[in-house]
Amino acid sequence: MQTDAPFHVLFICTGNSARSILAEALMNSLGAGRFRAWSAGSHPKGTVHPGALQELQRLQLPTEGLRSKSWDEFAAADAPKMDFIFTVCDQAAGESCPYWPGQPVTTHWGLPDPAVEHASNEAQARAFHETALTLKRRIELMLALPPERLKSLAVGHDLRSIGTR
Repeated sequence: MQTDAPFHVLFICTGNSARSILAEALMNSLGAGRFRAWSAGSHPKGTVHPGALQELQRLQLPTEGLRSKSWDEFAAADAPKMDFIFTVCDQAAGESCPYWPGQPVTTHWGLPDPAVEHASNEAQARAFHETALTLKRRIELMLALPPERLKSLAVGHDLRSIGTR
């Protein structure tokens, strides 16, 4: 793992349009330079869900540069070397992932998909808000871990535990 540079984090979801996008924006904001996050999908939709963008704007987080992209970008030889990789949907967690250089810590922080159809626009907005709050809480718990713990391979246990909260 890196020692003086920011930790690199990749959030993966199948479509890379909602949960992983929210996580990328939250980690980049909350990580305050200690972490650099990206998101990707095994089968990216090609667009970011409007509900994700609306929730990020509601939270006053930047949305510039967010895009739906393939995880292949991060398995390439010239891609940033990841320290942590999180799957945030159950489907992506069950897929065969590419080889990630550098042996990053990987764990699953599964969440229901807020982009599924809801009975109303309000219900969908609530689903995006609840998803963002859960991700924010998990990221804050991760950020509260001491830096020396984050550099330890034993951090995987801590991160799996955070994923249940």
